[in-house]
Amino acid sequence: MIREKMMGDFGKTTAANWPGAARAAVSAGLFPACANPRCRSGWMHILRRRETPVFEGGWCCSPACTAVCVEAAIRREMDGRGTAMDSHHHRIPLGLTMLQQGWITLSELRAALAAQKAAGGGKLGAWLVRKQGVSEELVTRALGLQWGCPVLGMEFHAPEGLTSLVPRFFIDAFGALPLRVAAGKILYLGFEDRLDPALALAIERMTGLRVECGLVRESQFRPAHTHMLEARFPSVELIEAGTEPALTTALANAVERFRPIEARLVRVHDCFWLRMWMGPQQGPIPELGSIRDLIGSTCS
Repeated sequence: MIREKMMGDFGKTTAANWPGAARAAVSAGLFPACANPRCRSGWMHILRRRETPVFEGGWCCSPACTAVCVEAAIRREMDGRGTAMDSHHHRIPLGLTMLQQGWITLSELRAALAAQKAAGGGKLGAWLVRKQGVSEELVTRALGLQWGCPVLGMEFHAPEGLTSLVPRFFIDAFGALPLRVAAGKILYLGFEDRLDPALALAIERMTGLRVECGLVRESQFRPAHTHMLEARFPSVELIEAGTEPALTTALANAVERFRPIEARLVRVHDCFWLRMWMGPQQGPIPELGSIRDLIGSTCS
């Protein structure tokens, strides 16, 4: 299954690891320990009147320790390149898949390929629908066979209630569409014609929800995607740094500025997604005003 292929070493994140748990853990001990393993403040950190920020489950006793923890997370994410499957190579082309299933004839395939070549490009599935009258549903089912994923429906889709799960930037840039959260544990994530396992894995690690990917028919996906992009999302700050140390400084300063009760960092392709929770999370979908997102990248 596509989900098992993309999980990698970071697949152990569970819904039980919700953002409020770290804050509770900090308060559980009489004298909380700094998350920086190289912290040299010793017992003096007890005198510091700060309970936040908490970064990835660990309390940071000073700005210097926050910077060390953020730097370690960035290096982890850089080392994790290749953990998620960024590309997918189909064994059988779409046309042959549909021909094998008996959904199109050889003459229809040849005619669609000829139209595609004459036009200088375009999706084969679109030419099959446009020129040969093949149903869009069959094309989507064939794409699902290629990717080894289901075709998802749009029932009960309410985009306004899902915008706090994923930044608008990622939904727009990577063509993703959060569809619904089932049983408070599973997020169904739709795509038009190809999955993005790297994005799905990042969302799973960030939210603690199990992410199930699937394809959505083009005629349903495009208006729903446009509708979601028009909805209200949490504010997001975009940061472009010249170097990795500069990015570390910018993200660490943000954590110190907002002092979240929990913050997490994951990589999405060439971007670093920092999410900060300003208050306890009461359910699987955070409130719009309770989170702050930063998306950073480096020129190098």
